[in-house]
Amino acid sequence: MLSFATPLKSILTRRYAPHQPGTPILAVSGLTVRYNGNAALDGVTFDLRPGEQVAVVGPNGAGKSTLLKAVAGVLAPTSGSVTVYGYGPGGHICIAYVPQRSAVDWQFPATVRDVALMGRTGQLGLFRLPGKRDHAQVQECLELVGIADLADRQINELSGGQQQRMFIARALAQQAELMLMDEPLTGLDAPSQEGIFQLLGDLRARNVTIMLSTHDLDQAAKYFDRVMLLNRRLLSFGKPDEVFTEEALIAAYGGHLRLLPNGRLVAVSDTCCDEGRRYD
Repeated sequence: MLSFATPLKSILTRRYAPHQPGTPILAVSGLTVRYNGNAALDGVTFDLRPGEQVAVVGPNGAGKSTLLKAVAGVLAPTSGSVTVYGYGPGGHICIAYVPQRSAVDWQFPATVRDVALMGRTGQLGLFRLPGKRDHAQVQECLELVGIADLADRQINELSGGQQQRMFIARALAQQAELMLMDEPLTGLDAPSQEGIFQLLGDLRARNVTIMLSTHDLDQAAKYFDRVMLLNRRLLSFGKPDEVFTEEALIAAYGGHLRLLPNGRLVAVSDTCCDEGRRYD
């Protein structure tokens, strides 16, 4: 389980990476990640532009979570490279990574304000305590995402939608330029999902680059600038109408697609069909 605590060693040894002018906010080249000799990702290459919002789709076990972890610097690649503004992801304070909610220790004794304030850690350094300006900025971020009234509530008392708003507030407090979200919509009801998309629109206005994994192909087509179709390899990457072709979807989902009377293809089973292996 993921704890909200930041290990002391990682803070002491952290070196903040600069931004190299004229480079993509994210460049991934030949990224391969292997577990026990099996490829979770195989030769993935792409670039992201500042301010764009990208949906990562594919069946369970396709490597979506692995990709986000590698971009965040949480997971080291077997081969290939990941650079953020020209440098490796380790040490960048402009990257905000939101894991799946199931990976978070929700019993950790922290309030909503505490978690949002963690976004200021990279700006403050190890020995400097948050000041009035930091607290004011966190309060502003909580207001922007609509949970200022929950600031003193324990995190285990939040709904799924409120949890995601809290993480977005933390990213705003961090002044993140690249936000990685691993299936943030899973388990949320329709109003909560719509609220998250409204917040993503606010992040677009702030030129925050979003990379979000999702199982919902309709939402990926409706809300995102580009879509990445992944099944361990990068099968297609472009505008939704370019990516969601019958040929590409069959390559990703195999026989788990059905054609509805309205002509729409849907994935009726979200399971990777290659030898039953699964990589989160």
